[in-house]
Amino acid sequence: MTETQRPPLPPFSSEAAVEKVRLAEDGWNSRDPARVALAYTADSQWRNRAEFINGREAIVAFLSSKWRRELDYRLIKELWAFAGKRIAVRFAYEWHDDSGNWFRSFGNENWEFDDSGLMRKRFACINDLPIRVEDRRFHWPLGRRPDEHPGLSDLGF
Repeated sequence: MTETQRPPLPPFSSEAAVEKVRLAEDGWNSRDPARVALAYTADSQWRNRAEFINGREAIVAFLSSKWRRELDYRLIKELWAFAGKRIAVRFAYEWHDDSGNWFRSFGNENWEFDDSGLMRKRFACINDLPIRVEDRRFHWPLGRRPDEHPGLSDLGF
């Protein structure tokens, strides 16, 4: 394995696709923009909502800004479909703004990987739902979601 390989590598089996999704979830839950950016090609292309982001440097800047606004961010991703070098996921995350207003953001992502397992394309559609603090469902210490915490389907999302 080289430094630029990010197993599992395509083409993905069902087990490898599930593992890839969990690794992505774990990375994003770290809220470490530099760490997350290493999972993408140097020239990765994103569409995140209505923003277009190209390259690792722009990814780091985008995520740094995102996690300054979206506080106490906790994310769950779930495999939706896969074929060859592509994976589709659905996700939800909970966060609050600096005024204490809580949100649950739902969305879908389409991913395409290069041969070394780095993501070269990411297209995300996301909707935000204001929620009351008592309606939060993602309760774990900041960081990786514990294995025993329910996933999206288990939570009825």
